[in-house]
Amino acid sequence: MTVVDEVPTGASDTRGRVAELHDIRQRARRGPSDRATEAQHAKGKLTARERIELLLDEGSFTEMEPLRRHRATGFGLEAKKPYTDGVITGWGTVHGRTVFVYAHDFRIFGGALGEAHAQKIHKIMDKAIAAGAPLVSLNDGAGARIQEGVSALAGYGGIFQRNTRASGVIPQISVMLGPCAGGAAYSPALTDFVFMVRETSQMFITGPDVVQAVTGEKVSQNGLGGADVHAETSGVCHFAYDDEQSCIEEVRYLLSLLPQNNRENPPTAETNDPADRRGDVLLDLVPADGNRSYDMRKVIEEIVDEGEFLEVHERWATNIIVALARLDGQVVGIIANQPASLAGVLDIEASEKAARFVQMCDAFNIPLVTLLDVPGFLPGVDQEHGGIIRHGAKLLYAYCNATVPRISLILRKAYGGAYIVMDSQSIGADLTYAWPTNEIAVMGAEGAANVIFRKQIAEADDPDAMRAAMVKEYKAELMHPYYAAERGLVDDVIDPAETREVLIRSLAMLRTKHADLPSRKHGNPPQ
Repeated sequence: MTVVDEVPTGASDTRGRVAELHDIRQRARRGPSDRATEAQHAKGKLTARERIELLLDEGSFTEMEPLRRHRATGFGLEAKKPYTDGVITGWGTVHGRTVFVYAHDFRIFGGALGEAHAQKIHKIMDKAIAAGAPLVSLNDGAGARIQEGVSALAGYGGIFQRNTRASGVIPQISVMLGPCAGGAAYSPALTDFVFMVRETSQMFITGPDVVQAVTGEKVSQNGLGGADVHAETSGVCHFAYDDEQSCIEEVRYLLSLLPQNNRENPPTAETNDPADRRGDVLLDLVPADGNRSYDMRKVIEEIVDEGEFLEVHERWATNIIVALARLDGQVVGIIANQPASLAGVLDIEASEKAARFVQMCDAFNIPLVTLLDVPGFLPGVDQEHGGIIRHGAKLLYAYCNATVPRISLILRKAYGGAYIVMDSQSIGADLTYAWPTNEIAVMGAEGAANVIFRKQIAEADDPDAMRAAMVKEYKAELMHPYYAAERGLVDDVIDPAETREVLIRSLAMLRTKHADLPSRKHGNPPQ
């Protein structure tokens, strides 16, 4: 039986052998056939090598094991042994810093994972962990290679184990550029960030056919596990884009905001935005009336360098914003309530979204800036039965466990348990500031008056007038802007226009902060 890509053996001298080597390398780089490449392009997808070229700095890629081939037999595999075995692995640079990468080549076995394929991924993951550099996976594979049976499944186990070992040690980014079904989907779920491309990438544990057979529900691949579904509904996807070029360019931008590993600080950048720039627009941007809405994104734009930030999970749990930005060239993680969505309340999904972001920032030495305008936790039977207690506790645990510099700023409302959970001074915030429009209290004045003065209101000749008087009294006594500052629960009440300068000066002071956690194997966070 003829073996595809059989190694030539005719040369007898060194020059001949070197010529053979270059020929083999060229065939490995070219891939299986022009037809296969055309089929990939016809789907609106780039080849694995084209994707790597977009991701890495020009000319920086060094490939590992380009000549690797599988050793499996049976089901026709012995007649098809292409170089690379369907995955390209290696390292290069992004903005001059080392990054490791592996990319499934859908043209070879549909990018399916076999034993040799998995071993190549294991090796590059081990190299990334040892070198202390980010790992980017460009995923476009059809799952386990069925012809290789349990050996392929074991290969996934090795990937999952390494994903877990690398968690919090090096940044891990999964870029979904094609199908990812079954157990294969758990590797992206274990990484720090997931990017997807609309129409061409999908993630699900069981496909549409199985879903229909078991439940009777008919759904398309994109309807079940497309980019928009995971960006808006499930929260599996952090970023979704219309094309591969935009997607990969944003991966490069994200990498510019992350450190190489957990022993380094994020890279600094030059900025022409003055540290003492006033933000007078903030005086009109945020209404003093707590019942009026506004867009917190505009507040963030006014505070950060050049008004530029990278929002994570932009379309999921929109009542809270999490983003990476820079202040005076230093990377910070921003967590902010969004009054324009559900009045900025905390609910199950918002708590999970913020908790995971806080953990990521803490793992990679990114200081935290929290902007509060929160009326409380979302009430409702669905929230209580869905476990808002344990989900809200995830955010509380993440903040309490974080040792990076932590600054909180109260813009307006900060009520009840939500105020405590959102990095209040009482759970370890290093510095807490407030605007003169702040209202820090157990609950809103109306609700508090109804509880405290229930009897007086009920017995009054004019209950509405009595209620209004009691609300005014409660606000005057317990909700004036300086109540918390007088008791040391707020370090200072600041002019909103000076917010940027105050944050930058505070972060500069905290840059050398050192905090140790108790000696333990690991905590047991709420699930």
